[in-house]
Parts: sequence; structure tokens; C-alpha cells
Amino acid sequence: MRHRKAGRRLNRNSSHREAMLCNMLNSLVKSERITTTLGRAKELQKIADKAITLAKKNTTASITSLTRMVKTEREIVITKLLKELGPRFEDRNGGYTRVIKLGFRRGDGAATAIVEYLKDDEKVSPKKKKAKKTKKQEVKAETKPVVEETPVVEETPAVEEAPAEEVKAEEPKVEEAPVEEAPAEEVKAEEVKAEEPKVEEAPVEEAPVEEAPAEEVKAEEPKVEEAPKEEAPAEEKKEEEKAE
Repeated sequence: MRHRKAGRRLNRNSSHREAMLCNMLNSLVKSERITTTLGRAKELQKIADKAITLAKKNTTASITSLTRMVKTEREIVITKLLKELGPRFEDRNGGYTRVIKLGFRRGDGAATAIVEYLKDDEKVSPKKKKAKKTKKQEVKAETKPVVEETPVVEETPAVEEAPAEEVKAEEPKVEEAPVEEAPAEEVKAEEVKAEEPKVEEAPVEEAPVEEAPAEEVKAEEPKVEEAPKEEAPAEEKKEEEKAE
């Protein structure tokens, strides 16, 4: 158990670890961007931010503490911190560096990351913490009735109406064709025909006809007397033949 022991060991003893981080700080101040493993990057971020806060103060006490942190190449590193990096972050309260994860290294599979100082124009917005929902808020959110939104109807622009006198003056006059009136007698006759109700005719039942036997009919037929034929005299017949 590692109670009351802050920081990462990084598989090194204390003297080796301090020398490694000091060299990494020197290279970060010079180039303002380095690539290393994720664990080393997080430990270096703490030291790099502390060096910027000391450089912003720019007092004798802050400079002496910087000399303890920077053990090699002090002239180059400390002068850059006091003249360039310190004035750059005068209006910023903390958060001078950024750690970007790159993935896993190909050889041993270690997680790698980039450590860099922010530039003049960059602004990092703080992360907003999500508020935890309580059980009461969840129940209220579920029981809220759904309100249907009414569609917004666009109002049509009002049309200015012209005065009535101008409209009457603009309307062309239409000549009405004369309507021929039918005579009163024909109209009355048509109305009477239209008013007369239709009378349904009852079907006429035909009485069955009894046929008398044929013999009785023959007996009842009266006999027609044939008139005697008058024969023409022989002389007239001969004349007619000659004429033919």
C-alpha cells in the first residue's frame, strides 16, 4: 500500500528520476513540444507548470527556486522562461501545458503522448462537469406531460383595398342579351302538365275464350248461294277473238 506517497516512480530511483525529469524540462522549454510515454508526460506536466508560475513572478526568490529545478543549461532555459514563456501566460491562471495521447508504441506497447506549451492565441475552455441526477429528478422528468408544438402560421400581408368608386369606374359594362319570354298560355300548360300526377293503369285481365268444337262451327256457317253465271252469246265471243 502506497499511502502518503505521491507521484510515479517510473521504474527508477529518486536521483535517476530527478535527473530524467530535469533533462525533459530543458528540452520542453527549448522546443516547446516533445513526445514521450504517458506516465512521464503527466509527471513532466506538473514540473513545467510550476516553472511557468515561478517565471511569472520574476523575483529573486523565484529565480533561485528555478535554479534548483534546472540543473543544466541554466542560462538558456531560465532566460527563455523569464523573457518569453512567463509574459506569454500573464493573463492565464494555470493550465499552461497540454498532453495529447498518441496511442501505443510499436516495440513494447507503451502508451505515448505529446507534451507542449500553449501558444499566444490559444484558449482552452474548462471541462464542464455533468451534474448527477437524483432519483427525484429522474421521476419528475419521466412524469412530465408531452406538449405538442403548434405549427406557426405565417401571416399573409394585408392587401390594401381600393376605394369602391374607383373599382366601379374600372369595371367594363357588359351588355345583357334580351331574354325572350314565352307566352303565358304555354307556360301555364307546361306547369299543368308538370303538376298532373301520373295514374298507374291497372292491368286488364283477359277473359279466357272457349273454343267451340269444329263440327259446330261448320254447322253454324251460313251457306252462301252462288249466283248463276250468264253465258255471253256466241257472236260476241267471236268478235272479241277477232279483235285480239
